[in-house]
Amino acid sequence: MSKPTLSLALGGGGARGIAHIHVLEVLDEMGISPVAISGSSVGAMMGAAYASGMSGAEIRAYVNSTFGNKGKFFTRLWRELPSSVGEFVSRGWPKIGELDAERVLRAFMPEQVPENFSDLKIPLIITATDFYGQKGLNITKGSINNAVAASIAIPAVFSPVKVGGIVCIDGGIANPVPFDQLYDRADILLAIDVVGSPKGEPGESPSRIESLFGASQLMMQTTTSMKLIIRPPEILLRPDVNSYRVHDFFKAEKILKETEYFRDEVRGAIVDAMGL
Repeated sequence: MSKPTLSLALGGGGARGIAHIHVLEVLDEMGISPVAISGSSVGAMMGAAYASGMSGAEIRAYVNSTFGNKGKFFTRLWRELPSSVGEFVSRGWPKIGELDAERVLRAFMPEQVPENFSDLKIPLIITATDFYGQKGLNITKGSINNAVAASIAIPAVFSPVKVGGIVCIDGGIANPVPFDQLYDRADILLAIDVVGSPKGEPGESPSRIESLFGASQLMMQTTTSMKLIIRPPEILLRPDVNSYRVHDFFKAEKILKETEYFRDEVRGAIVDAMGL
């Protein structure tokens, strides 16, 4: 009897998505290669790296190296800011929602990730949100950098990104955990939800930025709940990442350490579902 096949959906959640690395490492350790991957926002970044042939361990090393040194991080980011001093001075520091996601990605995407979807080793679907079309946009061809940039274009942080002339924002707005894009692609559909929920003391008012991101979390949770009613994946797992904020990428090592327990949960769920 042949081994059951598995597809993988990686959800959005900013820095909380660093916990996706545990899933990728467990799959490697179990000798399981997904037949297809879908990703939204940070899940699109992780999915692109894994679909390119990087191992979970290599992605872990890259993330720790990138965010483990703030000086190195900002040096790389600076290289992608306007090259002309005159342009930089005339614009001043980027205002809310003005960061260019494609330029930022060029500074931080691993070199192993190819330019085009056609060069990936595993089929990949990247989800963005068609702003004017008011729906999700599933990207499977063309520039990977362009597609991932569209998927991570969080409003109030990044400017919208055009994909084939379509104005796009964060994929998590329309489809925070895009498991529905992988129905019937494999025997087992494994979905990882890292959206989390607002953290704080009941009765204590959140800051303006916490209110903004918290509202997005609540909206994304509602979207996922509705999809689960229609048709849930064979496996849906949610690591405990509520204590981390969307922008806590400099806490990468801490996030990985404190979610280490999640590896056993992933392994156990896969063993049970695949009858291993």
